[in-house]
Amino acid sequence: MKLAASLLCLVLAAGCEAARPLPEAPPGPRAVDAKLVQRGAELAAVGNCRACHTRHGGIAYAGGFAMHSPFGTIYSTNITPDRETGIGRYSEEAFRRAMHEGLRHDGEHLYPAFPYDRYTRTTDEDIAAIYAYLMSLPPVRYTPPENGLMFPFNVRAAIGVWKRMHFRPSPVRQVADRGEYLVEGLGHCGSCHSPRTKLFAEDLTRVYEGGEAEGWHAYAINEKNAAPIPWDEKAMVSYLRRGYDPQHGISRGTMGLVSHELAAAAPADIEAMAAYVVRLMKAPTPERVARARELLRDPKVSPGGSGPGASVYESACRGCHSGRGELPWDGLALSLSIGLTGESPRNLVNVILHGIPAAAGGETAPMMPGYAGALDDAQVEAVVAWMRANLTNQAPWPDIGKHIAASRKMSQDMLLFPPGGTGTEP
Repeated sequence: MKLAASLLCLVLAAGCEAARPLPEAPPGPRAVDAKLVQRGAELAAVGNCRACHTRHGGIAYAGGFAMHSPFGTIYSTNITPDRETGIGRYSEEAFRRAMHEGLRHDGEHLYPAFPYDRYTRTTDEDIAAIYAYLMSLPPVRYTPPENGLMFPFNVRAAIGVWKRMHFRPSPVRQVADRGEYLVEGLGHCGSCHSPRTKLFAEDLTRVYEGGEAEGWHAYAINEKNAAPIPWDEKAMVSYLRRGYDPQHGISRGTMGLVSHELAAAAPADIEAMAAYVVRLMKAPTPERVARARELLRDPKVSPGGSGPGASVYESACRGCHSGRGELPWDGLALSLSIGLTGESPRNLVNVILHGIPAAAGGETAPMMPGYAGALDDAQVEAVVAWMRANLTNQAPWPDIGKHIAASRKMSQDMLLFPPGGTGTEP
C-alpha cells in the first residue's frame, strides 16, 4: 500500500508539470521541396522509422507495431499525415519538440519506446527534413490498438517521473563527426545494444555492451564485441546496407529490420556510421587477429566428435554450413558466426527453432528451415552447447534451456524476419 501511494504521489506530481499544447498545423496541402523530402527519406531510414511504425503486414508508417516490455505492450503510433489518427495536425515545431523533448503536440509525455532520449541529439535541419518527408506521405486513417501497460506506466503523467530521472534534452547544433552524430543520435544504436536498468532506461555505465530487443539479443558493439573475424569498415558497410557479409553472416530479428531500412539511407551516412562503430570496437588484439587468420584458413566445418550434439550438427547443420558462400542454401561456416561466440545464445536458438525465410522480392540471400518441430528441447540444447564447445574458444553458456523455452513462446510478430510492413493492407 505504501509503495502504491508513493507511486501515485509521483504520478500526480508529474502531472502538474504538463507542457503547453502547440498550435496545430493548418489543413490543406503543404509546399513540397523535393530535395528536402528525399533527404528526409534517407534520414528516416537511419532512424528506422518505417520498421517501428508499421505493424506486421500493415501499411507503412501507419503504426500498430507491438513493442514488448516487462511493463506491458506499447503499440507504435500512426505517423502518416492523417489529421485524425496520424500526425497531420503536428506543426514542424511540434514535431521537433516530440523528437527533442518526448512530448506530443498536446503537451502529454511520449513513452520512451519512442527513443527520444537518442533522437534529442538530432539537429533542427535534419528534423525539418524528416518532417517534410513524413508530411509528403499519403495519409492513412488507422488507429493502433490501445497500449496494454500496468499501473503506473499506463498513466502518461508517470513518464514525467521517468524523464526527470533519466532524460535530459540535448539537441545538437554543430556536427563534428557525422558517424558519431548518427550512431549516438538518430540511429539510436544504444537503444538496443546497451543493457537496461530496472526502469528500462539505458544503463549508461555499460553502454554498447549488448542488450535485448523483442526476444532477440543485440550484441556488444564496443571493445567487448566477440565476432570471430574482427570488423573493418568495408564489412560493416556491407552488413549495414545489405544485412549480410560473407565473413559475419546475416542480420536477423530486430537488426534485420534495421539493415532493411538502412538500404535506403545515404551511402555517405552509412559509411560514416560504419567507421564510428568500428572505432567503438577498438583495434583487435594480436591474439584475436591470429585466431581470425587461423579460422579463415581452417573454419573447422567438420570438427568430429560424438554424442547427441555432434549427431544433430552432422545431420542438420554441417551440410549447409560449409562456408562456400553459395547462396541461398550454403551458409556461413558456423565457427565464423557471432551467434556462437557472442555473449548470449538467444539469436542462435531463435534461428535454429524458427529458421530464416527467403528474402522478399526475389533477392538472393541466406535462408534456412526452422527446426522447432523436428528437434526437441534437449536436442536443441545439446547442439547449441556442442557447437559452442567445439567451434569456438569461448566459455560455455550457462542458461541455454531458458532461452529455448522463451524462444518457443515467441509470437509471429516477434520473429521480425519479414521487413516491417509491406506497404499494403493484408
